[in-house]
Amino acid sequence: MLARKGSTTIAIAGLAAMLMAVVPAANADDKVVVFAAASLKDGLDAVNKACEADVGEAATISYAASSALARQIEGGAPADVFISADFDWMKYLSDRKLTKPETEMKLLGNQIVLVAPRDSKVETRIEKGFDLAGLVGDGKLAMGDVKAVPAGKYGKAALESLGVWSSVEGKVAQAENVRAALKLVSTGEAALGIVYATDAHAEPGVKVIGTFPAGSHPPIIYPVARLADSRGKHTAAFLKCLQSTKAGELFKAQGFTILAPSN
Repeated sequence: MLARKGSTTIAIAGLAAMLMAVVPAANADDKVVVFAAASLKDGLDAVNKACEADVGEAATISYAASSALARQIEGGAPADVFISADFDWMKYLSDRKLTKPETEMKLLGNQIVLVAPRDSKVETRIEKGFDLAGLVGDGKLAMGDVKAVPAGKYGKAALESLGVWSSVEGKVAQAENVRAALKLVSTGEAALGIVYATDAHAEPGVKVIGTFPAGSHPPIIYPVARLADSRGKHTAAFLKCLQSTKAGELFKAQGFTILAPSN
C-alpha cells in the first residue's frame, strides 16, 4: 500500500510538473504576433499602442521586407497576422493555404516618391523621360530589391513606365527593404532614393523632390490577413482595432490612405 501510495504521489507530482510546463506555452499563445512590412513601422507602432486597451495587450510586431516575412511564414515561423506591402506576397501565402482567406482585406494605400539628402540642392519634375541619370550623377539611386521588395518593384515599374529605367539601372543600389534604402539616402551614401511617401515623412534626414504619378505603377495597397496557424486568442480583436477610426487617424497622420471599412 505504501509503495502504491508513493507511486501515486510521484505520478501526481509528475502530472503537476507537466501541467506547469504547459502553462507558459499557453500564455505565449495569448500574445498576438504580427509580421508587417518595414514601411509600416511608425504608423503601426502607434496603432499598436493605441489598441492595447481594446485588444488586452500590445502585439509583438516584427518588421522586414514583405518578401522576407512571407518566406519566414512559409518556413514555419509562428505568427498570427501578416500585413504585406503588396498583393503578390499575400497571394504567395494564400496560394499555399497559409492564410485564412475570409480575413484578407485591403488595409492601406501609399505613394512612392523620389528623395534626396536633406541638404541636397537637386530639384526635378517627375515626368516621362526626365533626366534621372543626370540627377544621380556619379552617385547611387537607392531602392528596395527590385525583384522581391514591393517598394523596389513599384519603383522599377514607374521608371520603366517613364522610360528612364535603362539609363539608371547601373546606378541602382538595391537594399533588403525600403527602410534600408531610405537610410542610404539619409546618410548620404546614395544621391537619391525611391521610397514610400510615408517613409520620407518619418525621416528628417531626407526631403521629397518629386512624387511618381499614380498611373506609372500598380496601385500601392497593403493587404492584411490572419494566418492559418494563428493561435493568439486576441488576434480577432487586434484585426478589428486595425479598422477602427482611431487607428485610421494614426495611419493618416503618417501619410497612408485608409482602404479598409471602419468599424
